[in-house]
Amino acid sequence: MQPLTKDDYKGQPSTLCTGCGHDLISNQIISACFSLGINPLDVLKISGIGCSSKLPAYFMSKSFAFNSMHGRMAPVATGAKLVNPKMKVLGVSGDGDTASIGIGGFVHLIRKNVPMVYIVANNGVYGLTKGQFSPTADKASPTKHGELTLFESLDLCTLALELGCGFVARGFVGDAKQMVQILQAALQHSGTAFIDVLSPCVTFNNHDTSTKSYTYLKAHEVPLKITDGFNDPATATYAIKEAYKKGEVLTGVFYQNSGHKTLLETLEVSDTPLRSFNEKEMRPSQSEFEKTMAEYE
Repeated sequence: MQPLTKDDYKGQPSTLCTGCGHDLISNQIISACFSLGINPLDVLKISGIGCSSKLPAYFMSKSFAFNSMHGRMAPVATGAKLVNPKMKVLGVSGDGDTASIGIGGFVHLIRKNVPMVYIVANNGVYGLTKGQFSPTADKASPTKHGELTLFESLDLCTLALELGCGFVARGFVGDAKQMVQILQAALQHSGTAFIDVLSPCVTFNNHDTSTKSYTYLKAHEVPLKITDGFNDPATATYAIKEAYKKGEVLTGVFYQNSGHKTLLETLEVSDTPLRSFNEKEMRPSQSEFEKTMAEYE
């Protein structure tokens, strides 16, 4: 087999708005996977619905991909990993796709510690449906037309920490070096690796008064070094909240712990993909079937 080049990790031309932060995420995924030598044929890309969920088309065209329904990326990814544990699962969702309609799937995926990288492209709005506020929009942050967000923001990183996620990070697309480092660390984590990526929407949420704009994030980002994570979830949560109170945006790997059992280990899932078993291996004998049924009498 010929050595892979960076071109082998590219996808189709993007159809997103020129300058969209999501395109930078695609480029950063390409750089991280190429640097680690991950074979695109070993990767399964899964997404939901929204601008963010178009991303899998824009990187690693040779990988397997599945575009699910709105808010359903998490359960589909869980099932895919169970039936083929050898695949490296890379899920891409949005702040609306995850923090609103998909919040239940997000919670249970993390609770079960599904081995995968879970990326949320977070711009604070529903960019595909004309820029309505998403649950991650900061309270009192106005739209470009002047309407104010009425509700408190839902912070997905502190939620992931509360749920026991073993890898929690936040990145900003404008900080490419840090983003690639975060992705590299996430791709090597054994359980669920969650990354909240601040990715400005140039059409609906990049105005001067937005807290999710390129200008605001560049001025208020406080990046941690890749080795500067916190020792426990409570300390990480406190640091994130304190930074928010000061108007700062803390980025980096907040917490990393590989000591938790993954879903595959908890269920003692076979390393052999289900599709590789033959009929004899999949079908129990009559005596084994009767023995199993008797256990439920």
